[in-house]
Amino acid sequence: MSLASINAYDLYDKLLEGNYAMNRRAALATLGSAGLGLLAMQLPSFSSDQPKDDVLKAALAKFSASSRERLLHLISEPGFNGRISAAEAQALCDRERKSVAELMMALLDVAKAYARPPISKYYVGTIARGTSGNLYLGANIEFPGHSLGFSVHGEQAALSSAYMHGDSGVSAIAVTAAPCGHCRQFMNELSPDIQVLVQGKAPQELTTLLPAAFGPKDLGVTDLAFPVKEVDLRLPNAPSDELTKAALDAARKSYAPYTNAHSGVAIGTRTGRIFKGSYIENAAYNPSLPPLQAALVPLIFAGESYDAILDAVLVETEGAAISQKSVAEAALSAIAPVAKLRVVKVTQS
Repeated sequence: MSLASINAYDLYDKLLEGNYAMNRRAALATLGSAGLGLLAMQLPSFSSDQPKDDVLKAALAKFSASSRERLLHLISEPGFNGRISAAEAQALCDRERKSVAELMMALLDVAKAYARPPISKYYVGTIARGTSGNLYLGANIEFPGHSLGFSVHGEQAALSSAYMHGDSGVSAIAVTAAPCGHCRQFMNELSPDIQVLVQGKAPQELTTLLPAAFGPKDLGVTDLAFPVKEVDLRLPNAPSDELTKAALDAARKSYAPYTNAHSGVAIGTRTGRIFKGSYIENAAYNPSLPPLQAALVPLIFAGESYDAILDAVLVETEGAAISQKSVAEAALSAIAPVAKLRVVKVTQS
């Protein structure tokens, strides 16, 4: 039986019975094209580390039928990883008769559906607006059995997505709740002039939320994270595999002005996709975002399960003051214990 020949109700029944194998992305696309989407029913959870369908159903119900169909199409596309282009965002604004800020607020619950907080059970959704006009979805990520310091805050996820997509900056961020001090510090590093939108509250500038801030200038750093720059890192030998090439590219784009310990991670999955993340450092040190965590953000928004992770490559600077190896190994052990981490050292010219 072909997927196209199954109507939404039959598909739902088969998924409940557990006798029809398919991935979540295909189910979303089929349900969306059937016109029933996630609004007529609640899909079963395919994996505990995939988006929460009841939350997504409620989030999409806020939109008109045409916008709902377009959003379902966007998030079910094979290349989707949390970015909505400026053109798509404007089209949604036009359909919904909303400003960009209002659209960002409306999309928060869509982003929240991707959160993975097995410890706190507290779901956070965020939407960052790049200076390009692109929108970037973010959500919080936690790692069971390991330090809370390994966690990725929702604001970090959205901002790192903008960074990894090579945006020139971030002008605004919408969040489901007031950002914590950790996130305010992270935002101050990347976008000190950012406007913060919180549900139920008037927009505020970050400078109001974080007065007398400690930041890069206090440590003599004037060359900030945005726009993203490339560092000349070299391997002893030319990389022979795509995973190492992707990790090297991420390391070259990392932001590490305080330790000069440039690093990047690339994650390979069973579906053949590669997700990469750059290390993003912070003047306050603790809010720094490790490269593995940065790579997990696009993986999650692509709808991939942790079970799909096969292996990962960490590329980092030889002889640097710090290493990401122990953090990457520990985080992987929590979510993909069978995955192998390979470490490759590089030199900086």
